[in-house]
Amino acid sequence: MIAKQVLYTGRVQGVGFRYSTKQIASGYDVTGSVKNLPDGRVQLQAMSYDADELEAFLAAIDESSLGSLIKEREVSVIPALVGQRSFVIER
Repeated sequence: MIAKQVLYTGRVQGVGFRYSTKQIASGYDVTGSVKNLPDGRVQLQAMSYDADELEAFLAAIDESSLGSLIKEREVSVIPALVGQRSFVIER
């Protein structure tokens, strides 16, 4: 199991970023969450048993219409997410 956290900076709040990310996730074998942070960034945490599947999911976000809204992304490997069975939007 591999898990990553991505912090997105740019025009990523108030533009449907979380909803679109959830829609993209439905096409991949990933679980995790996406949420807005108080500082204007969006935090995505995702994991998969297949590292290539996780990378393909993250690349699909960048290659979608969301890519033009992203100014910076900070990616880090994190411990496996406990109790995640799907990909959800956190409020």
